[in-house]
Amino acid sequence: MTLDPSTAERRSNSELRQRFVVVFEVLKPYFDSENQWAGHSHEHLAYRTVKEHFPELSAQDCFIAVATAKRMLASGTMPV
Repeated sequence: MTLDPSTAERRSNSELRQRFVVVFEVLKPYFDSENQWAGHSHEHLAYRTVKEHFPELSAQDCFIAVATAKRMLASGTMPV
């Protein structure tokens, strides 16, 4: 797959993309391997925290943000 700068942006939720960097920083402690509960992450608390800090996000946007942050932290990547 090549990245061609002349192609149109496929992702349509630019507001969530801009906000994700802040959401990601809020969620980092919940998926830290040093901060687990019996070998499990605190994913259920992460959803609550996103909803409390960002009440304007829909339930679907909260799910997308938490799932993306979890996947990025597991792979060792950071948002840019």
